[in-house]
Amino acid sequence: MTIKFSTRDLHLYYGEFEALKGINLDIEANKITAFIGPSGCGKSTYLKVLNRMHDLDKNVTITGTVTLDDVDILHGMDPIALRKRVGMVFQQPNPFPKSIWENIAYGPKINGIRNKKELNDIVERSLRQAAIWDEVKDRLNKSAMGLSGGQQQRLCIARALAMEPDVILMDEPTSALDPISTTKVEDLVTELSKDYTIVIVTHNMQQATRVADNTAFFLLGELIEYNTTETIFSVPSDKRTEDYITGRFS
Repeated sequence: MTIKFSTRDLHLYYGEFEALKGINLDIEANKITAFIGPSGCGKSTYLKVLNRMHDLDKNVTITGTVTLDDVDILHGMDPIALRKRVGMVFQQPNPFPKSIWENIAYGPKINGIRNKKELNDIVERSLRQAAIWDEVKDRLNKSAMGLSGGQQQRLCIARALAMEPDVILMDEPTSALDPISTTKVEDLVTELSKDYTIVIVTHNMQQATRVADNTAFFLLGELIEYNTTETIFSVPSDKRTEDYITGRFS
């Protein structure tokens, strides 16, 4: 078992409010790990720690350690370098108000790639990886805003892939999508896990059982359980987990 992220005794405070309480968690490489739990339990807060999205919030204090491939990301890694290795896909699709091509090429261009053929190759590769190439290959110069919601989310996944990350973080990536688009994204996530480490926050228990290898259950800022998804959903080891899975905390 190869560990991609390792977290030890992580505490996060918004002012005096403790949002994360002593998190200890190892995330396996090339696996899909789901974070579940009721709203406000800390799962999205912890997800954002993994690529230091809290850096700009001066009201946030973080203690403890988080390592990526044994390198301390909180103190020993440049945040720009970190975010190149750890991509993020948000709950609402957020394409840039630019062409489909520009959405994918934007990150590589910012990182110094100027050769048009190289950029074209990156755009095609990323869109193919995100299973959307065949749908958009004839409209690359059209606005990304004209795509459907499901297409926009797969475009955002392709935009993250263009940076060639090690890890893809997904914060409820299908909550705004219809069932057909949700299925396409779930199938894509499963396929991508062959080459990437994926962490997904979801409120959908069925989604966790469908896509995740491992599942972490958060409640009130604490990590209550972490195990294989099969174990979490077949043998709840804590009453609070059982209550959540049966709907009491949903």
